Amino acid sequence: MDEIAPFFIARLPRIEFGRGVFGKLPKLIRHFGRRVLLVTGERSIQDSDNWLWLLAELKEQGVSVSHCTVAGEPSPDVIDMAVRQYTTEAIEVVAGIGGGSALDAAKAIAGLLRVGDSVLDYLEGVGPEKRYPGPAVPFIAVPTTAGTGSEATKNAVLSQPGRDGFKKSFRDDKLVAEYAVVDPDLLLSCPPELIAANGMDALTQLLESYTSLRANPVTDALAISGLRAVRHSLLAWYDAASAEAEVSAMARSQMAYASLLSGITLAQVGLGSVHGLASPLGAFFPIPHGVVCGTLVAEATAMNIAAMQQRERHNPALARYARLAEVLCEQRLHDPELAWQGLVDRLQAWTEHLHLPRLSAYGVNEADLEHIVAHARGSSMQTNPVRLEDAELAAILKSRL
Repeated sequence: MDEIAPFFIARLPRIEFGRGVFGKLPKLIRHFGRRVLLVTGERSIQDSDNWLWLLAELKEQGVSVSHCTVAGEPSPDVIDMAVRQYTTEAIEVVAGIGGGSALDAAKAIAGLLRVGDSVLDYLEGVGPEKRYPGPAVPFIAVPTTAGTGSEATKNAVLSQPGRDGFKKSFRDDKLVAEYAVVDPDLLLSCPPELIAANGMDALTQLLESYTSLRANPVTDALAISGLRAVRHSLLAWYDAASAEAEVSAMARSQMAYASLLSGITLAQVGLGSVHGLASPLGAFFPIPHGVVCGTLVAEATAMNIAAMQQRERHNPALARYARLAEVLCEQRLHDPELAWQGLVDRLQAWTEHLHLPRLSAYGVNEADLEHIVAHARGSSMQTNPVRLEDAELAAILKSRL
């Protein structure tokens, strides 16, 4: 048995997981104070009985509520505007309730309410990249989708759309949520296209964490557990949606769990080429992050494997990809070549089953590939198991136009 190499596990939120745990939210908020800022998406939670119940419970407990909505992926201007608006209200706790965009916005706002600077001062690769001093206002993350894992990360991903735009992170351990409240029942309203995109985001994060250059035994165990959950539940949830209550409830629980684990693993060890490409794609084109992951993961996996076969035959990630094939295909595969092909085939089949759009559906064409690749060398690409050449990255994109 090999010696276990040293590894590091960064701060995680306290986690409340399970059907019905949303009911604990008012008391968790009250624990931190009497003035809460609720950050949500435009509709979703507000259209549900849960919203009216939450407001009534907070009022009963003497908690004063401010409410901020975030439309789409948050930009630095949105964050700065919210900080200016609420900084004088003595907010004692921020609760983000929604998908990854709402959680990222809430995380960034909580981080800046007591600091007062522009978020651009801390955004990686954009401004002066000042060291974040804190303190952050206590933050509670309540996901209503299953895919981003933002409830478990220290990253607030912000976007400035346009050809000269960016998609970058404000990140620091001080931004990690105090609590992640993960209630699968909050996923009831997810439509099939959101189930597909977010589910493939979670799968990609788990897969890339497992093959990351910084992977460790703890994240390996979590990634495999999460991938087994995806294997058993993503297609079942997508196909059943709300039509079969029992199947849907099981699948929602499994996918909420997989998403949470994907956030934990990516926060600890980083990601890979899919997320490296997702950053410029999400900045330059109106393409949802989960769609990028779902449409690219099979081709990026195939390219990683091919590059290692050509240049790094002894790269340990080849064995890791073979292990992933066994997990997702549910069978022992003793021939590595068959395992690698089986993994790519399975990912391609899921991409087709879930009707993930091609990049051209969002205006990407061959003339854009050089510009995208030139901006794809961010932090995620640094932990990809093999360095891909620009031509290889372009080939991944071209295969999904």
